[in-house]
Amino acid sequence: QVQLVASGGGLVQAGGSLRLSCAASGGTVSSRNMGWFRQAPGREREFVAAIAWSGRTTYYADSVKGRFDISRDNAKNTVYLQMNSLKPEDTAVYYCARYRLSYGSSNNNLSRHYDYWGQGIQVTVSS
Repeated sequence: QVQLVASGGGLVQAGGSLRLSCAASGGTVSSRNMGWFRQAPGREREFVAAIAWSGRTTYYADSVKGRFDISRDNAKNTVYLQMNSLKPEDTAVYYCARYRLSYGSSNNNLSRHYDYWGQGIQVTVSS
């Protein structure tokens, strides 16, 4: 049973930065794409970013492109989300997730293609 544990969230002022981490245990994620999603109050969960299993390809939602950077360290079974130039509209609960297929990826932005999810971590950006 894979467990994903996110850390690094918190409260930050607009324009600030945070770095989220997602550590996997109980199974490997090195052969899987990994993604970050977020859900704000009253809104549906939305795609933020994803990274290929090799780390060579990344995908971003338009709303975070140029501000967020996703990376991974397969030796540590950990995925990161560096968030810069944060805006109040980035306030949400952030979730990391493991893509359901090994060595493959399509539609990384669709939550239904992910099988394991982290517990969610709050990010609050004050204006």
